[in-house]
Amino acid sequence: MRIRLSGSDLSFSAAPGQSLLDAALDASLNLPHSCKGGNCGSCRARLLQGEIDYPNGPPLGLSDAEIAEGYVLLCQARARTDLSIETLRISTPDQILTKRLPARIERAVALSHDVMGLYLKLPAAEAFEFKAGQYIDVMLSGGRRRSFSIASPPHDSRLLELHVRRVEGGEFSAPLFDDERRGTLLTIEGPLGQFAYRDGASPMLLVGGGTGLAPLLSMMRHVVENGIERDLKLYWGVRAERDLYARAALEDLMKRARAGLFRYVPVLSEASPEWQGRRGFVHQAVLEDVQTMEGYEVYAAGPPAMIEAVRRDFGRRGAAPDRLYFDSFDYAPDSLDRQRTSAVTKS
Repeated sequence: MRIRLSGSDLSFSAAPGQSLLDAALDASLNLPHSCKGGNCGSCRARLLQGEIDYPNGPPLGLSDAEIAEGYVLLCQARARTDLSIETLRISTPDQILTKRLPARIERAVALSHDVMGLYLKLPAAEAFEFKAGQYIDVMLSGGRRRSFSIASPPHDSRLLELHVRRVEGGEFSAPLFDDERRGTLLTIEGPLGQFAYRDGASPMLLVGGGTGLAPLLSMMRHVVENGIERDLKLYWGVRAERDLYARAALEDLMKRARAGLFRYVPVLSEASPEWQGRRGFVHQAVLEDVQTMEGYEVYAAGPPAMIEAVRRDFGRRGAAPDRLYFDSFDYAPDSLDRQRTSAVTKS
């Protein structure tokens, strides 16, 4: 089937059973998207012509009213006929083109008992530009992929920093913890995703769950290290104290930020009796501290349950829908299709 992007001369083909988003990405069109699980709504588009279906049922990221208005989610929709769709307008084609490049593992550093810091070196002669918050795909055998948010900032792209959580038996993550992988050559594709830092002066409220911290760390380093005067409030939720794998990096960043412009609050859901800090769910800690969210730009990255709570509850506190940005990290079954796997449990 042929899919045409209204208002442009761009089009792409979709194979039977292939999601519209996967088909676009395979054609090197980085259309707006984030979670690929149907939760965040970032890949919302209006269907102008043709028929689609959802093999797994209507996605959670669309309301009944939006469906009635003709909106679809590209990550879940499959084409039944040729289509014409209207999606977020992007001013120039080069902003949505991705690259496939070799990358060598320069070093792998254990950040905690189950999180590895992976540092990839790209070809010196190949420019790789990205926005703080975006991610890359690591290509595996058989056409499978693993997706990882970039934790390093765009101005320091000599090495791409990834945070990889160990998954027992994971094809990609398990060997990182079991073997010395320095020098291993990978193939990556990117940059991908529309979850990215927006220029502005409004205070930023950042909410991370697990290794959902990675894209937020890229944004915060971008702000602090470039001397941008923006108020940053980070709430980072993990299970136990040993899971605070980036505590030292965050405390160092807080010292380098201009006084009063960066606040960091760790929140533990399964804290020990000795823990003196915040307890419970991370989004609830934000609600306890921030009575009104008017004026904030909210960036949330983490598992679907956290993202759904942020979408539901932050709006009730005055957060503007067009200033709520999400990166929902979902599980995805192995397949030959492109997959967006969890940054919290990526393998």
